[in-house]
Amino acid sequence: MTTTDFVHLSAGGVSLVLDCRDDALPAVLHWGAALGPLGDAELAALATAAVAPVANNEADVPVRLAVLPEPHRGWTGRPGLSGHRDGRDWSPAFTVTGTDADGDAVTWHAIAATAGLALRLTVEMLASGLVRTRAAVTNTADGVWTVDDLTLALPVPSHAREVLDFAGRWGKERTPQRRELVVGTHEREGRKGRTGADAATVLSVGTPGFGFAHGEVWGVHTAWSGNHRHVAERLATGRQVVGGGELLLPGEVRLDTGATYESPWLYAAYGDGLDDQARRFHRWIRSRPQHPSTPRPVTINVWEAVYFDHDLARLTDLAERAGRLGVERYVLDDGWFRHRRDDHAGLGDWYVDEEVWPDGLGPLVDRVRALGMQFGLWFEPEMVNEDSDLARAHPEWILQADGRLPIRSRDQQVLDLAIPEAWSYLFERMTSIIGEYGVDYVKWDHNRDLVEAGHPGGGAAVHEQTLAAYRLMAALKERFPSLEIESCSSGGARVDLGVLEHTDRVWVSDDIDPSERQHMHRWTQQLLPPELLGAHVASGRNHTTGRVHDLAFRAGTAVVGHLGIEWDLAQATPAEESALAAWIALYQEWRPLLHGGDLVRSDEVDGTRLLYGTVAPDARDAVFFFVSVGRSEVSGTGRLRFRGLDPEVSYRVDPVIVGAVEEPGIVAPDWWDGDRVFSGRVLQTVGVRPPLVPADCVVPFRLTTV
Repeated sequence: MTTTDFVHLSAGGVSLVLDCRDDALPAVLHWGAALGPLGDAELAALATAAVAPVANNEADVPVRLAVLPEPHRGWTGRPGLSGHRDGRDWSPAFTVTGTDADGDAVTWHAIAATAGLALRLTVEMLASGLVRTRAAVTNTADGVWTVDDLTLALPVPSHAREVLDFAGRWGKERTPQRRELVVGTHEREGRKGRTGADAATVLSVGTPGFGFAHGEVWGVHTAWSGNHRHVAERLATGRQVVGGGELLLPGEVRLDTGATYESPWLYAAYGDGLDDQARRFHRWIRSRPQHPSTPRPVTINVWEAVYFDHDLARLTDLAERAGRLGVERYVLDDGWFRHRRDDHAGLGDWYVDEEVWPDGLGPLVDRVRALGMQFGLWFEPEMVNEDSDLARAHPEWILQADGRLPIRSRDQQVLDLAIPEAWSYLFERMTSIIGEYGVDYVKWDHNRDLVEAGHPGGGAAVHEQTLAAYRLMAALKERFPSLEIESCSSGGARVDLGVLEHTDRVWVSDDIDPSERQHMHRWTQQLLPPELLGAHVASGRNHTTGRVHDLAFRAGTAVVGHLGIEWDLAQATPAEESALAAWIALYQEWRPLLHGGDLVRSDEVDGTRLLYGTVAPDARDAVFFFVSVGRSEVSGTGRLRFRGLDPEVSYRVDPVIVGAVEEPGIVAPDWWDGDRVFSGRVLQTVGVRPPLVPADCVVPFRLTTV
């Protein structure tokens, strides 16, 4: 509902009510659980009820908090727009001049006449109940106006006092961390020129003790793959906000007369529990026209099998073995291009290495396709080694500051994609290779942070670099409409909804140790649905951690995402090959449910076990995974309660043991020998006894209505 004074957007069980009176920028009166239909009088009463009495030593009039917070309205927290015109016009006062509505998207147009600025602010309610907002500022006066910061924010109620966001590092991405929201600012900055393994990802504030199934939460995600920020702020007045935006480096955005800066989308997700919040992201992501519509193919990536040791006979043998198991996509990783015998040289020289591949990639590609598999290829377009023909020919294409190259990382530097010739070189080389070999899938890597990332002889470059990378991805997709791209960045350091506009899955982490991946999958799904998470079966001895796990734990961990293999299959025993083929067949059978259902994660008291699953949208079918990740101090860790089911329907609960031999060490409870039929109400409220299992063990359960 939109009126002259108020806007009430509602979808997916969420309401957003905006106060638009007095030609002011929209201020949020309510963001949270759906309020149902509200008339003009009820909206006006809601606005009146939101006005707090003026306390001593505060502004003489109630402070208006807009989606773009404004200091001239009395807001003393982080301002929404910061900038200046050579020290002037630093506190713009906007007046709304017009409003456009397009379905559940509303756009306000405003001017700050004295400051010489125009503003376009959009707020949209998506069908899943997800809210998103962005703003664009235009310089309408003479002289350059420098944008220092544009951060949008939404208020959260005072009973939301606990912060959850994520930390991480290489090989251990998206590690949850909690703290109390106290007076002051909880700010998470990403200054790495990419999203970062330590990114906040989704910054949520909720009622203390909130979990997957309980407690209101309000969270934000900045959909941007460059420098960015997420903020939770509590003022001495008790008012609280969450927000985010791009983090701009000094002088990075300078607007000439008529020029515009547009912020990335800020996504805002309310939920009754973290699962409810996550499902809002998942449902919207799945509704996009570019979301993958074909079953996610079982993939083999040869990286951990061969590394840089490219040999046609060996790689063909891996393809043969993979084909026999039911693998559907084969990916040749790093090492196929000129001078790339290790990771110290060759980046940027995107020509097939004639010494390693005298007949080109054709013989391998042809055999892969003859086996019925798609062919994928690794690129790292934005990077360059100093020891490369490209760097020697064009040192001026390398990002730098004050005429000096940044410190090396992984022996790499970064190409300035904002230089048209550099961008065109990459586009030409990639289209040539992709076109020649009919590449179906690009693993797009990005293996270093952008440190001192500046244009040669110019200013800071991360903003333009990020946009140029997006343009390159988009141009490749336009040239090759069926091409799929994976966002990989030292593993999971580029996981955000900005890059996902151009990519079809993410690589969660370079660490595929199932003990670590159990937790990384669990929390990456706070933003992304499982079909977008690259999840591979590792070697028996993990290459990152050195841990040893049996195949059932490795495969049972990977099967919940976009399943793949990263293992030298020549080392697999016949029994392992047979069991792996069975896991692949199970994934292929279950993937419509796994990749189309609703996420359910159990709030477990015992930290040595996990229970999670997927329930079909109609609740007629479900898959759950009971996982032991350690040894408890007690032998019985309590019943398994399966949430998300229809309480009025009966389900058959089938434990699934994959392979010819049952998992060693599993002791089945008595109910496994019965008819195993229970009502949804019993399964959710009371639950069933789990089997006794060793550490590092996965037991899937299939629940079907009877």
